[in-house]
Amino acid sequence: MPGDDVVLELPAALRSELKEPLGPIYTDTEALLAAATRPIVAVGDIVTYHLLAAGHTPAVALVDERTKRTDVEDDVREAVVDESPFEQTVAVENPPGTLTDALLTALQSALGREPAATTLIVVEGEEDLAALPAVLAVVEGASVVYGQPDEGMVLVTADEAARERVRSLIERMDGSHRPVLDALEG
Repeated sequence: MPGDDVVLELPAALRSELKEPLGPIYTDTEALLAAATRPIVAVGDIVTYHLLAAGHTPAVALVDERTKRTDVEDDVREAVVDESPFEQTVAVENPPGTLTDALLTALQSALGREPAATTLIVVEGEEDLAALPAVLAVVEGASVVYGQPDEGMVLVTADEAARERVRSLIERMDGSHRPVLDALEG
């Protein structure tokens, strides 16, 4: 696997299954916020940008300054990263198609911090798979929001059904899934 830090890697056979959204898709940010339960974890620059533009700073946001494999527009980067409203910012490395120990640790730390501080996790590489561990790491009933390219924002409520689907996906990834599941669900 690339890098010593990689814990899980997405096999090619699982890519098509990940295209199926884990929850309902919203194109209206206000409607999504009305349906979401706090705390909210946002995965992706555009999703985070829309939540911030609607006046809501997520508890945790994971961004990589890219969307659909290209750099985000300057106004998105400025609003999310350069002029970040988050109380703290953490940088981690996470190669495409993987979940690294650094990303998982930063996510757990941000969600477990007392008192809670809004956290922006800036990923060097790719944050796309971070929605999976986020669904397991947030408190029961919290929301994870991620982008569905060219469709909208997916709202996942961290309930038992969503967590079971995510567990199944993680268990089929290449690498040491049991320590990841134990740590995130512990």
